[in-house]
Amino acid sequence: MKIVGIGAGPAALYLAILLKKQDPSHEVVLYERNGPHQPNGWGVVFSDETLGYLADNDAETHAAIAHQFAHWDAIDVVYRGRTIRSGGHGFSGIARRALLSILEDRARALGVEIHFEREVSADEVEALRASCDLLVAADGIRSAVRGLYEDRFAPDVDVRKCKYIWLGTTRRFDAFTFLFEENAHGLFQVHAYRFDAEHSTFIVECDEATWRAAGLDTMPVDDAVRYLEGVFAKHLHGAPLLTNRSAWVNFATIRNARWSHENVVLLGDAAHTAHFSIGSGTKLAMEDAIALSKALGETADVREALTRYDRARRPEVERIQWAAQSSLAWFEQTKRYQSMEPEALAFRLFRTGRSWSGSREASASRGRTSSSATRPTWPAWGAGTRARRGSRATSARRRCSPRCACARWSSPTAWWCLPCACTPRSTARWETFTSCTSARGLRAAPAS
Repeated sequence: MKIVGIGAGPAALYLAILLKKQDPSHEVVLYERNGPHQPNGWGVVFSDETLGYLADNDAETHAAIAHQFAHWDAIDVVYRGRTIRSGGHGFSGIARRALLSILEDRARALGVEIHFEREVSADEVEALRASCDLLVAADGIRSAVRGLYEDRFAPDVDVRKCKYIWLGTTRRFDAFTFLFEENAHGLFQVHAYRFDAEHSTFIVECDEATWRAAGLDTMPVDDAVRYLEGVFAKHLHGAPLLTNRSAWVNFATIRNARWSHENVVLLGDAAHTAHFSIGSGTKLAMEDAIALSKALGETADVREALTRYDRARRPEVERIQWAAQSSLAWFEQTKRYQSMEPEALAFRLFRTGRSWSGSREASASRGRTSSSATRPTWPAWGAGTRARRGSRATSARRRCSPRCACARWSSPTAWWCLPCACTPRSTARWETFTSCTSARGLRAAPAS
């Protein structure tokens, strides 16, 4: 079988590795617009569950990746000088450059042909498709292949409200860290995590009003970086912020009604995206590769294999996208929570991101918490809510209101909601702490 890939990111490279392992006679050719080891961004994150999949499917690649991992199992929320920690999550980070280098070396050792700095035009796509058994579109969020067959894939591109910029720093964070800082221009939030011995990813996000008030809409990137170093100076401890093709952009949630057309298949970000707050982009891409390679190994009929791939993979992707959309919607509305105490804000964030990392087994161990100032009482709130499910908490759920994106409910007993963002695939889920004795004395969210 001849397989041609447009793009040579983690998804395409790992698929090439698995297919060559499966059958060395496969001819696999990849075309990549960038040069070798020239990635956008900084570090990537894997859950412990995903690492298990990598070990099962190619032990050699897993061993090389694991050798360079920075591992942690905690999430920190830093707000108003307090750090609230939740443990038991299980994450590993690695530099994107290092990951690509490992995958490229492994693919080449198995006989995969990789052409760098090779842009494939729309006219060439048709010719390549006719010359191969399978054309893999792994060319990212702005996939040219997806655009060429837009009427077949039926993509839904949802461009979100907030602005963000992907930076790095030499400040080493020992947990997946969420920072919140407010100044005269507005509220800024950071998603940070360490990915090697010397660096951390540092993604800064804010709403458009804050972005414009700070002058970031007209400010050169280098000047914007200096400004952000000032905003987060007390968290950076003197470490600089670093750029790598960094620019302010809006996150786009990508969905497609179909992932394949004849002998063309979408993989990774070309098929779907998940908000960076749950750290699942590369995880999803490489798990796509595992699922597609298995489907191709089960039948010689390419179209049947692509149908099986879609059927097996889509439910898991949609589960992660649902969790990501909930998390995304929460971060778009953080200004609503500014009056809360740190423990209350952290509790809402942890509950909204309950599916972070996509790990089922991790969820069983979550809830171990600590605070830099006092032992928080919010775990008892969660325990009280879980104990009451099926009775009063269940009866308090409400459908999404057409008035706003997250169905804000004015009842003073509604302590928090899980935003649904009113997207077609989402469902509003409400829970309250009605009459929960363990919640007495805590300040409730303002009625709206």
